[in-house]
Amino acid sequence: MVSKTDRKLERERRHKRVRTKISGTTERPRLCMYRSNTNIYAQIIDDTQGKTLAQASTMDKEVKTKHSNKEAAKEVGALIAKRAEEKKIKTVVFDRSGYIYHGVVKELAEAAREGGLEF
Repeated sequence: MVSKTDRKLERERRHKRVRTKISGTTERPRLCMYRSNTNIYAQIIDDTQGKTLAQASTMDKEVKTKHSNKEAAKEVGALIAKRAEEKKIKTVVFDRSGYIYHGVVKELAEAAREGGLEF
């Protein structure tokens, strides 16, 4: 009998593999995103100091859409770009956390680029 693959476990394996190659520095921090069934989260992280420099999610008051869909991803991407600009962060490394660059992940990345982040 063929066993069913655990999609969450496979994503976590991909994420670990990518994280061995990608890390955020002080000059170019890491834009990490996570999506659950209900919310979308984005953080800008400096891995050398181990600190989160900026964050945004669908749980923030500025975000109107309270779901995990493309419209919410656009709002979160624009909000994280705005908060990064306030902290004078221009370039980042995009960490898609093992997700396929498609749908919600793509919308968040494009909205962050339109907001002024370079990656």
